[in-house]
Formats: sequence, structure tokens, C-alpha cells
Amino acid sequence: MKFNSGKLLLLLISVLFFSNLIFTQNKKQNNIIFSISFPEELYKGPIDGRVLVMVSNDSTKEPRFQISEDQQTQLVFGIDVNNFKPGEKILIGEDATGYPLETISDIPAGTYWVQALINKYETFNRADGHLLKLPMDDWEGQHWNISPGNFYSSPVEIKIVRGKKDIVELKLEKIIPPVKEFKETKYIKHIRIRSELLSKFWGRDMYIGAYVLIPYGFDEHPEAHYPLMVNHGHFPFGIFAFRETPPDADLKPEYSERFRMEGYNKIVQEYSYENYKSWIDPDFPRFLVIEIEHSNPYYDDSYAVNSENLGPYGDAINYELIPFIEKKFRGIGEGWARFTYGGSTGGWEALATQIFYPDMYNGCFAACPDPIDFQAYTVVNIYNDKNAYYLDSPWLKTHRPGKRNYLGHVSSTLKSMNQLEMVLGSKSRSGGQWDIWQAVFSPSGTDGYPQPIWNKKTGEIDHKVAQYWKEHFDLTYIMKRDWKILGPKLKGKINIYCGSMDSYYLNNAVYLTEEFLKNTKDPYYDGEVTYGNRAEHCWNGDPDLPNAISRLRYNIMYLPKILEQINKTAPEGADLESWIY
Repeated sequence: MKFNSGKLLLLLISVLFFSNLIFTQNKKQNNIIFSISFPEELYKGPIDGRVLVMVSNDSTKEPRFQISEDQQTQLVFGIDVNNFKPGEKILIGEDATGYPLETISDIPAGTYWVQALINKYETFNRADGHLLKLPMDDWEGQHWNISPGNFYSSPVEIKIVRGKKDIVELKLEKIIPPVKEFKETKYIKHIRIRSELLSKFWGRDMYIGAYVLIPYGFDEHPEAHYPLMVNHGHFPFGIFAFRETPPDADLKPEYSERFRMEGYNKIVQEYSYENYKSWIDPDFPRFLVIEIEHSNPYYDDSYAVNSENLGPYGDAINYELIPFIEKKFRGIGEGWARFTYGGSTGGWEALATQIFYPDMYNGCFAACPDPIDFQAYTVVNIYNDKNAYYLDSPWLKTHRPGKRNYLGHVSSTLKSMNQLEMVLGSKSRSGGQWDIWQAVFSPSGTDGYPQPIWNKKTGEIDHKVAQYWKEHFDLTYIMKRDWKILGPKLKGKINIYCGSMDSYYLNNAVYLTEEFLKNTKDPYYDGEVTYGNRAEHCWNGDPDLPNAISRLRYNIMYLPKILEQINKTAPEGADLESWIY
């Protein structure tokens, strides 16, 4: 028999090709494609944004409300769209980025409820010459699933059959309505101003605002001027945990998964009403309290500092908003009579504000602060580690944890948390936690968007970007570097509190900061750093009450220490009487 090498080679190639095809098809769970469109009667012009498709096996609520970084999350897939026209069909298939499954073809056979949404982008002509497409907050706190103006479809039930090709049509026929206007009360006022600094930076009108809690007897004592307490935190809807009416008698008790507590909604109302009664007690100290609105195209707040990507929010808050509020509501308007406090994001902001504007404030109370030392950026040392997602090893891929409970049980990893953000938005546009840190702390890239601290897909850290973070926003490093100048201005003003089992490992950075502070000299920092034993996020320094309760007392719990600081440091001739009545 004559040997034919050419035919044999052709046969081998054919076998390999079809084997690979069969392997690929078997690897795929489905061949589903989603077709997304919106009608002209909804919106006439083209739009830019991020199209998201949510897939859920839970019919109890809309899929857009079932996406999270925790175990209960359902599926989401996303792609960027530009110049998306009415009537046009955008196809979302295997090339879409997914979470927690990486591709649509990985979805197993079964019955699902599917919903689509577009998070719309606005074009910004920034002062630095960059043209950016970003999701501007519409006073909802930068939440893509409830952001006014976003289009979405009704949930549709579908059946996925293994190996069957199918195109699922999803029409964006609904639009999320505007946020309802806040109704002022006797004690809670709402103000909003156009920021000249931010408007210049962003190339369009930009506004910041605040909810102001005014003291009892404000109208009856027009001669009184008041100290100011700035409660930093996420986007507010009024003053947190303050209620001027008794708890609802017919309120149905709800279980809090976060605090593992029955009837927590009733407890919140009860404590909120007790806070109000304390506020109007004749013997209660008289202060102004504000919670700031500074949502922006990247997040629900700005971190209250000047940033290359977000603009001069620190200056806008401290040099435009605070003076406006103090003038309108008779604040004393001097550094000895201003204090900052807050938890988590607000804890970082309270400390950063005190450090970057040391003469403007007389003390900060930073609870469970976001990473204040980037040697412990949660569980990553961005200066020394090579990869954010895995422990350094030549072979073993050990995931770095992202979230835990008080027993140390891990519910999310850094990789999975960042994968979700990668699906919700490219170029730091997810509105998520890791993306806002990146947007605030990073320099701008050549395209105008924030330079990534690490590769979102692989976790590989960019140490050049890390050095920029160090010099500009590593709060512990900045205090070390500048202590000769900052030390005298910060003496007695720094107070930090954190749980030893903080859910996001934020205690790691606090340990490093504490080590520096307790070794300070000329002067000694003369504040306090304390920990809640086994306490989760966000312990705020109360040794007697659990997080679930102490978090409801922010506007009251630090007052004794604030009054002590005022009496100790107020300059000669300071107004220590007009607000005491």
C-alpha cells in the first residue's frame, strides 16, 4: 500500500479542527444573544452609555435590584455603546463582560427573568482639554439602577436550552423618573449652590449642597452664632437618624441581614426620634450639623479633596459651601469652632479634611476609615505587592479576600468585587468603591480617564501610579513627611476608631497609622486610636453599644469630646456664650 503523506496531513488537520469545534461547543452552555433597542417616542436622539443585561433565577423582584458583591447576586453583562440610535438593535453576546459568570454562553440551561438597562453618559468638555463621557449623578447618589433618565425594559421570562441558538429581544421602553424633592422640616434645611470652582473644571454648571440640622431655639435667638459639625459620608437624603415624629405604630418589623437583628427598621425609627428629643432638650448643646451633597460623575461623593480627575472638591466644600452655610445659618465661622466626623468613606474624609485643611478644623473623629495607609490598601500593599488579586507565588493562586464577617468568613474576593465594577463600567465609570478610589487618587491618563492602579482583569499593580497615590493621598505617609509643619496644627485633633474585624479589613491601615501617631514627637499627636473587639464595619468608638445602634448616634456621641476640645483650645475673646442657652 502506497503511503500518501499529504492525505494523512489533511486528515489529521480535519480531525483536530472538528475535535476543537466539538470541545468548544461542549464547553459552551448556550448560544443566546440579547438584542437591545429603544423607541423614538422614548428619546429622539442618539445616546452614549453602558448597556447592561441582568439575568436572574429569582422572580421576587426586578433583576436590576439583584446585583451585588455578595453571595445573593444574580448575573449581569455589560458593553459600552456610542451613538446608540432609536430603533437600532445592539447585540449582546459572548463578547460582553460578565459577572459573576464571565460570558453569556456560560449560563446553564434553565428558566430565567431577564432585564436590560442603559446607564446614560453625558459628554464633558473638561478644563484640562479632555472630552469625557461619564454618567452624571442626578441627585440619586450615583446608583445606575435608579438613576433618573436611564432607560430600562420590563423583566421577561426566558428558557435557555443547552446548545440551542436564540435571540432574545429586549426593548428599553421605560425611563426612571426624577428624584422627589426633599421637604424641609422645622429643623432640617436643604441648600444647594452652584460651585464656581467645579463648574470651571467640568465645563458645565456643577452644584454642591448640604442638609443642615439647625439648633433648637434658632429663630428665638437671632444673636446666637453656632459651632459647626460636618458629618461626612455618602450621598445623604436628609439628616441621618433624625426624626421629628414618633415611630410609625403600624410599621411591619423587618430583619436586618447586615446586623443580624430582628425589627431593625423599628429600632432605627425609635432611635431617630430619641435623637430628635435630645436635640430639643433645653440642656442639650447647640450646634449646626451638616451632611454634604457632593455626588459627581464618578461616585456618590467626592472624598472631599482636590483631585486630578474629579476637580477641586476640597476647595469647593471648604471655601465655597462651608462659608455660605455659616453665613446663612449663623455659624461662628472660625477654625476652633469647626469639627469633622464620619464613618467609612466619611471616616477617610474626616481625617483627610483635617490634614489638608488643618487650620480650618479643631478636631476629627474618623470611624472605620477607608484605607488611610496604602501599605494596607485593605489587604494589598500597593508599593510592594505585584498583584492585587493573588498572593505573590510562583505557582499557587491564592485569592486575596475582599469582605468578611466577624468570624472571618469571606463572602467576596478582591477579584470578584473588581470584576463586578468592570462589568458595570469601563474606565472607572462603574460608580463602585474601587473605581472611585482610583478616580480620586490617580492621575489622569492620556485619554483623560483615571490611570488604573491595577489591571482590572489580571490584578497586576502599576507601581508608578502607586507612587502618585503615595505622594498625594496616602494620609499616613503625608503626615510622616510633613509632621514638622502639620504636627503643631494637628495636636489633639486626630481621633480614629475601627473594629478589629472590620468587614473590609480597614483596621489593617489603622494599625499602621496608630504606630506612627503613637511615636510622634515635637509634638506628640495627643489624640486617640481605639478598636472595637471583633467589631465589623463600621465601629465608631462606642464601647457599650453594637454597631447597629452606635451608627445611629453620630450627631450626638462625639459632643462631649468636642465641647472639651472647644473649652481647651478656644482663643481669648472667642464666642463661648451666645450659643449656650
